[in-house]
Amino acid sequence: MKRETHTIDATDRVLGRLATEIAVLLRGKNKIDFASNKDIGDFVVVKNINKIKVTGKKAEQKIYYHHTGYLGNLKKIPLKKLLEKNPAEILRKAVFGMLPKNKLRAQQIKRLKAK
Repeated sequence: MKRETHTIDATDRVLGRLATEIAVLLRGKNKIDFASNKDIGDFVVVKNINKIKVTGKKAEQKIYYHHTGYLGNLKKIPLKKLLEKNPAEILRKAVFGMLPKNKLRAQQIKRLKAK
C-alpha cells in the first residue's frame, strides 16, 4: 500500500465541506480497494487555514466545550476566538468528528497536517 500526499488550499473554503473532503482522503474512501476495517488512507496537508470561511452566524454562536476533569471545570471557547488563536484546531476538531468512532480514528487523524 502506497500512501499519497494531498495538498489542499483552504482559502475561501467552507469549513464543513473542506472537512468532509479531508475525512474521505484520510479514510481512503477514494481508493478502489477501500474496506472500512483497513487503514489505507493518504496524508493530507492543508495550507492557509486562517483564511477558512464559516457560514451563517456560526462564528458568534458556535461554542466548543471541554472538561478538565475537575468538578465544575467545564471550559468553553467560542469559534471566533478559537479561529483567531488556533485555526488548525477548528479544522482538526471538524475532521475528527467525521471520522468513524473506532480504533482507526487515532491513526487516521495523525495523517492530517495543518499549516
